[in-house]
Amino acid sequence: MMQSQEFQNEVRHDWSREEVSALLALPLNDLLFRAQSTHRRYFDPNRVQVSTLLSIKTGACPEDCAYCPQSAHYNTGLERERLMEVDAVLEKARAAKASGAERFCMGAAWRSPSHRDMPYVLAMVRGVKAMGLETCMTLGMLDAQQAGQLADAGLDYYNHNLDTSPEYYGEIITTRTFTDRLETLDYVRKAGMKVCSGGILGMGESQKDRAGLLQSLATLNPHPDSVPINQLVRVPGTPLADGESLDPLDFVRVIAVARILMPASYVRLSAGREAMSDEMQAMCFFAGANSLFYGECLLTTPNPEASRDQRLFARLGINSEAIAAAKPAVKTPNTEQTLFYNAMAF
Repeated sequence: MMQSQEFQNEVRHDWSREEVSALLALPLNDLLFRAQSTHRRYFDPNRVQVSTLLSIKTGACPEDCAYCPQSAHYNTGLERERLMEVDAVLEKARAAKASGAERFCMGAAWRSPSHRDMPYVLAMVRGVKAMGLETCMTLGMLDAQQAGQLADAGLDYYNHNLDTSPEYYGEIITTRTFTDRLETLDYVRKAGMKVCSGGILGMGESQKDRAGLLQSLATLNPHPDSVPINQLVRVPGTPLADGESLDPLDFVRVIAVARILMPASYVRLSAGREAMSDEMQAMCFFAGANSLFYGECLLTTPNPEASRDQRLFARLGINSEAIAAAKPAVKTPNTEQTLFYNAMAF
């Protein structure tokens, strides 16, 4: 279906920090109504894209990300593991596909992949791609050559989160900069791959920092194809282990604003779902989340068991989205929605 000019203009890349802050400050009911209305114009509200994430190389990372149990700077009791064999990764991918996953994501605890490891990584991409699964990797920083190699191997998505606002970034990571993150995303985009980039909530950031993160994502052109929103998993031994818990409604607000700012992007519930109630997850789906990681482990932290997700989907009337239907159908706003948008325009 062709989009009207008014509908096309809803996708913006010029959001100001003030506009984003104003959205975060809306009464919750108004914010959820606007987010759900936006969501229905781009996606089937009762379908969720399902991904599985595998750690292909665990621990001993030289970066000092304050949230990460895989950092070599912290003693978290995590057992270090070398890069997995290609065949072992492909076996995990087959099992993920059999359990209903549509995208298989592979993560390695590196600052950046070495030239020695790249041939194995590329073989993993080709093998998973051959199974009919979408492929995604997160390997740390990339240069232009590495991005090109991954694209040539058939990698669909590359994940590189911005984590938090530019202003707060140095409080969380000192071994690389916010600009380094943006540079890797630029290489990924220029190589022709889709960008997966989001952030983490609950790291002691302010509401202004959440607005800064969302604005940084929403002013990327094009928007990230997938936007993972993580709730910090507090791991003993990391600097953020003893911080204050995040208000669940603050998390829901960020999901809703992400949906409004990036209406055609998949917004994913990622780390921290183990601690979320079914009711909180249901609110996130209503706020516009339409993707999640599925399975019992998310890199090195717990994730809800697949059976729990299946029960929740059944209760909510949600189904997994088939890859063949991945392109969202566009719906024309009704008169009531149009009037509401005119009244709420920023």
